[in-house]
Amino acid sequence: MRSVVQRVSRAAVRVDGETVGQIAKGFLVLLGVGREDSSQDLDWMVDKIIGLRVFEDEEGKMNRSILEEKGEILLVSQFTLYGDCRKGRRPSFSTAAPPQKAKALYDEAAAKIAARGVSVETGIFQADMKIDLVNDGPVTLLLDSEKTF
Repeated sequence: MRSVVQRVSRAAVRVDGETVGQIAKGFLVLLGVGREDSSQDLDWMVDKIIGLRVFEDEEGKMNRSILEEKGEILLVSQFTLYGDCRKGRRPSFSTAAPPQKAKALYDEAAAKIAARGVSVETGIFQADMKIDLVNDGPVTLLLDSEKTF
C-alpha cells in the first residue's frame, strides 16, 4: 500500500464540478492499493499516517501528530501510485489492486481513520476528481507498507 501525505492548510476534491469532500488544516492523503495488499498493510498505513509528527509544536519543531493538532484528513484513492514507469513511456499498472479489492480497502481506511478520532472526508472511488489544495510548508511524504522507499 502506498500513500502520498501532504500537510495542508485546506484541501477539497470535486467531481463533475461539485465539491464532494473538503477539509481545513490536516492531511491530503492519496492512497494506492497494491495487488498483494491486505488489512495488515492497511493497519500499518493508518497507524503511520495518524502517528506522523509533522505539525509544529510551541517551539516551531515538527513534533505534533494530526490527533494532537485536531486536524482532518481528505482521503483520495489513487491507483496511479502503482504506475511502473521503468520501461517505455506508458506506465504499467499491473501491480495495482483490482477495483473491487482496492475499494474495499479504501473504504476500510476511511472507517479506521474515523475510528481513531480523526475527521475524514473522501473523494469518490474511480471518479475523475479535481483536487484543490494549499500545501503547508510544503510538507509532502511518501509512505509504502512494503518499505520500498
